[in-house]
Amino acid sequence: MELTNLNKDRKIRRKPAVDMNTMVFGKIPPQAKELEEAILGAIMLEKSAFDVAIEILKPECFYQESHQRIFRAMQALSNQSKAIDLLTVVEELRTREDLEFVGGPYYVTKLTNAVVSSANIEYHARIVVQKFIQRELIRISSEIIGEAYEDSTDVFDMLDSAEGKLFEITNNHLRRNFDSIDTVIMSTIKKIDDMRSRQDDITGVPTGFPSLDRITYGWQSTDLIILAARPSVGKTAFALNLARSAALHPTKPTAVGFFSLEMSSSQLVTRILSAESEIWLEKISRGKLEDHEMKQLYKKGIERLSKAPIYIDDSAALNIFELRAKCRRLKNKYNVGLIIIDYLQLMSGSADRNSNREQEISKISRDLKSLAKELQVPIIALSQLSREVEKRKEGNKMPQLSDLRESGAIEQDADMVMFLYRPEYYEITANEFGDNNKGETHVKIAKHRNGSLETIKLRALLHIQKFVEDEEGSNEFAAQGQGPQGQGNWRPISEAGNNDARMFIQKGSKMNDEQYDDE
Repeated sequence: MELTNLNKDRKIRRKPAVDMNTMVFGKIPPQAKELEEAILGAIMLEKSAFDVAIEILKPECFYQESHQRIFRAMQALSNQSKAIDLLTVVEELRTREDLEFVGGPYYVTKLTNAVVSSANIEYHARIVVQKFIQRELIRISSEIIGEAYEDSTDVFDMLDSAEGKLFEITNNHLRRNFDSIDTVIMSTIKKIDDMRSRQDDITGVPTGFPSLDRITYGWQSTDLIILAARPSVGKTAFALNLARSAALHPTKPTAVGFFSLEMSSSQLVTRILSAESEIWLEKISRGKLEDHEMKQLYKKGIERLSKAPIYIDDSAALNIFELRAKCRRLKNKYNVGLIIIDYLQLMSGSADRNSNREQEISKISRDLKSLAKELQVPIIALSQLSREVEKRKEGNKMPQLSDLRESGAIEQDADMVMFLYRPEYYEITANEFGDNNKGETHVKIAKHRNGSLETIKLRALLHIQKFVEDEEGSNEFAAQGQGPQGQGNWRPISEAGNNDARMFIQKGSKMNDEQYDDE
């Protein structure tokens, strides 16, 4: 019995340990040992060399562990504002009990003999980083291969994990250099000259509303814009108006990526067709169209929109990693200049199941801002408001920044926060002068990092899913007694029996009202 156990132990000890991270296809992992030695030696020769190296390298970028420990000792000396030279590095390694591990004072001295000066340290450091990235890609690929063979691993969790690991490499090691101020000044002056020569004041993506363009000068690249409102106020309709205006602008059309986590692409297109053709949404949705209305739908709606560079993704439960990958592809393939997400609270963030929802939303908002900067495009993210608005006294229902749901990070990360407010949503049917405020919509800019805080008035024509300037909308409502485009006294089916054919009530989804509202 004892002999049998002994044999088992021997078998276990003899079993070869295969390390996929260090040996793949029988090849030695990418490395540049001589350049690592040259970098460490150069740092000990010239004190300015460490400042160059630390901008590019991290300790784990070195292949040999002894070099990692030496570089960490140099970091510790720098953090203590001490000189970095042969003697101080040896003493720091001795204090950290790493001196014998790295090869003693002899090996550290040998490093300084491997290089004459630090003239090429930046070039050497970039090669070392490239080798490190190659090793990391090999490591991650090996892990993915191992996980892919496991039947118990959820494939979507695996995709999420792989995307996150690859993004971490990009985010941590492929950074831009600093720009000198003279370079930035030259590019800024060129931008100012370009703006001076323009006929209009819009410097970004046009919003489609002159009163809003006056404040924003269009949606600016790298900006994260939050559009927030209570359910059924008209967030999606307004966002679709923004997408349509940008894509169909007569002088500067912009490709738009629209991510809808709640509605299908067919529902979104139906809404856009209603706004463009000015045929009532309910008639289009139910197919109750006369022959002349079908002609109008084709002529004013389908013919124009079929040429619009709008790209819709209606994937449900989209996570931030998938969104980032899709946005990059849209940017590379179609050069999108505006991204709209409907809506933020339906997104999922980290794969870490220990994080709470507030931390998850915080990460999503930070990643959206980073994505806007990376792609150099404005991102408009729709957001829900909490029920705190409903709890306030009558006449004080205008949203404010503290009403943003689930995370204060949204307010912090956004360059602009806009609120939609319709008095009739709270059954306020007249303004302070006693006039009918049917369709009156307030767009409140509550945060504007690069401009003023103002509130503008638009008119919501939700029966055709359209927003217009306030004066134009007043005339539209006055003519609604004959139905849109003079189509007789047609009334929405949802209001059969109501003598006022001008009424149109937009119903929010059950998702908005139940599952995603605060209890």
